[in-house]
Amino acid sequence: MAGKKRVKIVCTCTINRPAKQLFEFWRHFENLPKVIKHLISVTETSDKESHWVASTAGDKRLEWDSVVINEHPGEMIAWRTKEGSGFEHAGSVRFESEPGNSSTQVTLSFEYIPPAGQLGSARQTGSSEDPAAQVQAELMRFKELMETGQLPSEAQPVGAQRKKATKAR
Repeated sequence: MAGKKRVKIVCTCTINRPAKQLFEFWRHFENLPKVIKHLISVTETSDKESHWVASTAGDKRLEWDSVVINEHPGEMIAWRTKEGSGFEHAGSVRFESEPGNSSTQVTLSFEYIPPAGQLGSARQTGSSEDPAAQVQAELMRFKELMETGQLPSEAQPVGAQRKKATKAR
């Protein structure tokens, strides 16, 4: 990714669940479209490789293949896109147990090179939010799902309030 304009995002939240439980949910990448709004699907093609499909502005699709490059069960997963994917992306998610092991600090860190005209700016993803705010909102959706077992509907007062609070950050 050297020499090209990169976007780097780091977001953190504390979730009232054990690190092992959060890791196991995240490690099954096919679960991620539940919490990442623009993600259409993830298909695990092997124990280390997966195919990702996301929506972009104008109902376009962006597809890429990723490979897990480092993994410590219950603690961390790191990945990068495979060569020739047409979308350069690398990152990690860390699960650090808080004292007592009942809650976990989750840190999602990644960088990518925005493909021209597809993804990379708030305008291109069809949202008024910047990419870091979108990622933070998705971490909050992950928190909500893991702590309650369900995602709030934006039609419900709690979901609408949480959406407004997330935008205000």
